[in-house]
Amino acid sequence: MTENIETVRGSGNVYRDFGRADADVRQLKAILAARIVGVLDDRGTSVRKAQTITGVAAADFSRIRNVQLSRFTVDRLMTILNRLDQKVDVKVSIRPFPKLARA
Repeated sequence: MTENIETVRGSGNVYRDFGRADADVRQLKAILAARIVGVLDDRGTSVRKAQTITGVAAADFSRIRNVQLSRFTVDRLMTILNRLDQKVDVKVSIRPFPKLARA
């Protein structure tokens, strides 16, 4: 038995696709957090060692690993990356939302 499955192309931001009002901030936080986790994994750095290197609590690194980002601001995540010897370059593009077709 075959079932037809509809494929829907996403916007590139899952938070926007699910209608979150703060989608852009959540997406940016997720990208920064993923990079933090990637740096720690690439270096084989534990959360305790990361605490020693950065001065940021080990519990905060555990929150980042578990994608519990509500306690973090974008600038705090960027600061953590800087303390891990990562340079953050930001490019901003602003454009209007596409108009939705109305029935």
